[in-house]
Amino acid sequence: MTEIPDPAKHTTGRVLRWLLGSQIALAVVLVGIDFAPTLPGLLSPSNAPELDRPIGPGDQTRYYRPNRPATPGPGVDPDMPRRLVAETVEFDGTEALRLRGAVAPGDGDRIVAELREIRPSMVLLNSPGGSVGDALAIGQTLRGLEVETRLDDDAVCFSACPYIFVGGVTRSVSDTARLGVHQHSFGESTILPAFLAVEDIQRGQAGVLNHLDEMGIDLRIMGPAMATPAEEIYILTEDELLDWNVVTSDAG
Repeated sequence: MTEIPDPAKHTTGRVLRWLLGSQIALAVVLVGIDFAPTLPGLLSPSNAPELDRPIGPGDQTRYYRPNRPATPGPGVDPDMPRRLVAETVEFDGTEALRLRGAVAPGDGDRIVAELREIRPSMVLLNSPGGSVGDALAIGQTLRGLEVETRLDDDAVCFSACPYIFVGGVTRSVSDTARLGVHQHSFGESTILPAFLAVEDIQRGQAGVLNHLDEMGIDLRIMGPAMATPAEEIYILTEDELLDWNVVTSDAG
């Protein structure tokens, strides 16, 4: 016997297909809105020199790969840990704590706990950056412990790392070390329209400004930080480090 088509079933099927298609189209639009600002960088990467090229006044921007925090480019230790590692070392006859590696989400709580247990007098940094919130927490803890921070020979302190470094009550940078800043992203990494992340970005930027101000850093440092895109890093000169109070004149 021939089955008579049920018009109601066909109508329901069309509605479901339309709803599914609409959801897919909406998802594509949302993803497009969210990632549109980053497309130029993906299609045309920075033409800045690599990190291993020497800098000079007016020539301080270098190519930085933000999707590879532990290995952002040549000139950074290729064996850099993917998250911060704390180890006790001797530096100029003094026992110090070395923090080495990228700043991964969750490192803040772990490193803060270690700092409070060890209570070092000196912290040596070698980090290409990473999570801003975790770096802020570590930097604030260092200030509370009245720690001295240093970048020794050939060390790097990029991206979020300077927010740890400025936590030191006295701060110094070796002639062969490099400290650099750039724009940051804040909040969770989710597929949402960019306009929904504005509040997170503003809150995060306010946190950075408050931190730098509390640490006594000249906020002129935020000029190159905000003007340098995430795929580049602006490396501070010796004069900028001094003029903006990133290093302290009494650090030996």
